[in-house]
Amino acid sequence: MNPVNYLYLAALLFTIGGVGVLIRKNAIVLFMCVELMLNACNLAFVAFSRMHGNLDGQIIAFFTMVVAAAEVVVGLAIIVSLFRTRHSASVDDASLMKL
Repeated sequence: MNPVNYLYLAALLFTIGGVGVLIRKNAIVLFMCVELMLNACNLAFVAFSRMHGNLDGQIIAFFTMVVAAAEVVVGLAIIVSLFRTRHSASVDDASLMKL
């Protein structure tokens, strides 16, 4: 399979994630869309790495996965805290947490 096809797939996945971030109001769906965008970037990094014949893109993709895992831990902790206090996972209710 041609590496350009992987880049098209990465662009499609990134677009789907971006539209999900802009349209959805649920915090869990927002985090899933952000993760989809990060995975699309990882796919593009690996495809470019394969096209150029080096491992730089794969190393960057590995570090991006580590950052994404940390982001999920912090994000889910915030969502659980929001759900416990407001009984809703809506992003609109997150602005009510300000003092």
